Amino acid sequence: MASWDLRELPQKLSAHLTPWSRSIQFWVRAADIYSGYKACQLRTAFVRDAEKRDAMWERQHEVAAEKMFSLCSELGGLFLKAAQILGKPDLAPAAWVRRLVTLCDRAPATPIKVVEQILEKELGKSFGEIFEQFDPEPVGSASIAQVHRARVKCAKTDVAVKVQHPGVQHLMMIDIHNLQAFVLFLQKTDIKFDLFSLTKEVEKQVGYEFDFLREAEAMERIRQSFCTNNKKSPVLVPRVMPGMVSRKILVMEFINGIPIMNLSNEIAKRGIDPGGKIAAMAKQKILKNLTLAYGQMILKDGFFHADPHPGNILICKDSEVALLDYGQVKQLPNDLRLGYANLILAVADNDLSRVAQSYKELGIETLATCVNVQQELLQLAQRMFDTKLPPGVTVMTPFSEESSLKKVAVRNFPEELFSVLRTMQLLRGLSVGLGINYSCAEQWRPIAEEALCRAGRLKAEDLKARKRGFFRRIFRR
Repeated sequence: MASWDLRELPQKLSAHLTPWSRSIQFWVRAADIYSGYKACQLRTAFVRDAEKRDAMWERQHEVAAEKMFSLCSELGGLFLKAAQILGKPDLAPAAWVRRLVTLCDRAPATPIKVVEQILEKELGKSFGEIFEQFDPEPVGSASIAQVHRARVKCAKTDVAVKVQHPGVQHLMMIDIHNLQAFVLFLQKTDIKFDLFSLTKEVEKQVGYEFDFLREAEAMERIRQSFCTNNKKSPVLVPRVMPGMVSRKILVMEFINGIPIMNLSNEIAKRGIDPGGKIAAMAKQKILKNLTLAYGQMILKDGFFHADPHPGNILICKDSEVALLDYGQVKQLPNDLRLGYANLILAVADNDLSRVAQSYKELGIETLATCVNVQQELLQLAQRMFDTKLPPGVTVMTPFSEESSLKKVAVRNFPEELFSVLRTMQLLRGLSVGLGINYSCAEQWRPIAEEALCRAGRLKAEDLKARKRGFFRRIFRR
C-alpha cells in the first residue's frame, strides 16, 4: 500500500479535482441531462399515441439514469446524498431508482493507514493501545465518513468506529453552491416551487454533519427521549462510547441488523413468502415503529433525526428497527412545531379550511391558478407531508404533470421546514418500497392533538368533540 501523509491528503484530493474542474463537470453533465429531457418533451408533443409517448419517456429515463449515476458516483460528495434522495420509488422514475439505489454507502473509502492516523491523533493513543480488533474493510462508506467494526481493549462487545473523510467538507460546499445556482435556473423555467430555500437549509445541515461531537449529543438526546416517553423504545439508537468522540471520530455501540432495502431478500432466504401474510405483518410492525418514532421526535420534541434514507435503517431480531447516523438532526422552532401539528390534523381530517390556515401559520406562500383552490392546497399538503398514496396511484412525484404544483405555485417555503419535507418523502419512499400504503398523518393524529393541548392550542372540550367526530367517520366507512 502507498504511504499516505495525513496532512497531504486534502491537497491530493484537490489535485485530482480542483473547484473549477469540479464545477465544470457538474454543469456539463447537468445541462446534458436537462437538455435530454427538454428534447424528449418537444418530441413527445407531436406524438398522439399514448403508448408510444410512454415508451419514449421510458427510453429517456433509462438514458438519463445512466448519466445521473455517472455524475453521482464519479463526483461523489453532495451528489451521493442526492442519489439517496432521488433513488426512491415515489420520487424518481423507476429507471433512476434501479440505478441510483446501488449508490448507498458506496463512496470511495479513505485508506486504512490514514484512518489509523486520524484515530491516533484524535484519541491521543497508539492504535494498538485502543483496539483489540479492527476490521480494515469499512462496513460502509458514505459521502462524509466511513464506518469500521472493531473491538476496544478489555471490552466484550463490538463497536462501530465512524471516521470522517479528510478534505471532503470543502468539496461539499462547492457542490452546494453549484446546486443552488442550478435550482434557481429550474425555478425560472420549469418548477413552481421555492427550491432555493430548500438548498439553503441543505447547506446549513451539511455543515453540521462535520461535527461528530454534535452528532453524539443528538444521538444521546434522542435515545433518552425515547426511553422517557415509552415503556419500550420504538427504535434502537446506538449508545455513544464515553471518551471516544471528537469532531472527526465517533465510536458507538455496534448494532447487528439487515439493511431495510435487503429485507425482502432476507425474508425469502428464510423460506417465507415476501408477499405473504407473515412478511406483511413484519413490514407493518416496522413501519408502525418508525412512524411512532418520527411522530414523537417531530411533534412532541421538535428535535428529530432528519435523514431516514434506507442506508440508515437496519432491521434487527424480531423485526426491531435500528435508526443510525445522527449527523443530520433538526430542532424545529416551537411555532413551526405547533403549526405542523395543526397541518397534520388538517391532512388527517381532510379539513380544507384548516389546511389553508396552517399554510399561513407555517409561512408557506402559494399562488393558485385553479378554480378549486382549497382542494388543491389539501392535495399539495398530502403530497408534501403525508405518506399515503391516492387510490390507484403507485408512484407520486411532486413534479409530475398531474401534481398540484402545476396548479399551485409555492412561492415561499420556510427553510426550517425542509428537513420535515425531506423526512416525509423518505418515509413515503420506504412505505412504497415495502409495499404498504398508509397515512402517517392519521397515525400521528393523537400525538398532534396532545402537542396542541399541552400548548393550550386545543381545549379539552375541542379534543372530545374531535374524538366524537373521528369515531363517526370510522363507522361511516
